[in-house]
Amino acid sequence: MKKYLYLLPALIGVLMLASCTRPKQSDAVKHPVFSADSAYSFIESQLDFGPRVPNSAAHTRCALWLTQELRRHGFDVTIQRGKMLNYAGQEQQVLNIIGRERAQAVAQEGKPILLAAHYDSRPWTDSEEEYEDRFHAVPGANDGASGVAVLLEVARQLASDTASSHRPVEIVFFDCEDMGTPEFYTGTQLENTWCLGSQLFALNIDRDYQYGIVLDMVGAPDAQFPREYFSAQYAGNYQELIWRKAKALGYGRLFVDDLSMPITDDHYYLNLAGIPTVDIIHYDAHTMTGFGSYWHTRNDDITAIDKSTLQAVGEVILACLNY
Repeated sequence: MKKYLYLLPALIGVLMLASCTRPKQSDAVKHPVFSADSAYSFIESQLDFGPRVPNSAAHTRCALWLTQELRRHGFDVTIQRGKMLNYAGQEQQVLNIIGRERAQAVAQEGKPILLAAHYDSRPWTDSEEEYEDRFHAVPGANDGASGVAVLLEVARQLASDTASSHRPVEIVFFDCEDMGTPEFYTGTQLENTWCLGSQLFALNIDRDYQYGIVLDMVGAPDAQFPREYFSAQYAGNYQELIWRKAKALGYGRLFVDDLSMPITDDHYYLNLAGIPTVDIIHYDAHTMTGFGSYWHTRNDDITAIDKSTLQAVGEVILACLNY
């Protein structure tokens, strides 16, 4: 993903920001059952494959494993295959993994909530300081694997709760999110080179969704999730719902009311396609990139993960499925 270098001012005056203090006891909600240990192990499993660079053996093995995991947790899985043009105008194969919860597992009726994360790893560590260090693949512990892991644990919890009255859920693992133009590339490039998987998905929507949530970089020890600009613009009501749930659970210090720069992430193309979608993404305005120091470097490994952050995000997602 990348951030935009401008901020449209129109939304600032109309966005209503609430206090980020811990909620009163009367406003508190029951904490959903979520295992950060399990989510952490799902990250480790992804890292064991190696960087999940599209077209690599590690990417294929991980895709098969994700398919098996979703099926094991009660989802019918299809693989959406297609080709999109990369930054250099070459065809790039895309494999999106779509898990639809089986009807008998859902007590409530209505449009499903779309939960998504990307499972690919960036082929280049192009945020490394030294030029010669920019041609490795990113391990992708936080940038990719953390969001996938939280959603796998959400799926596991939904499958284990036979008395659940949660809303219908669809989980999508997007491919080729991180195939955007490398920082060191100097040739002619195309526009819209990031988020190829969600672009393909947006072109082939065959179902109505109530709204969507995208998770990206949701495992860092120092994570904070401000209200991302495009999410506020296209899905402000749902963003407000999620942030209120987070505060009611006591996670207002993570889900802060600052407005972030606009970020090109998978949610952007879902919103353009008519699915109001909120991006929960770690953003730090105090860094040059806007993201953690490990972002798009070799340091995006298991040391970039904190179980307490996974716990908070997982609980918030599950709480949103039961309102």
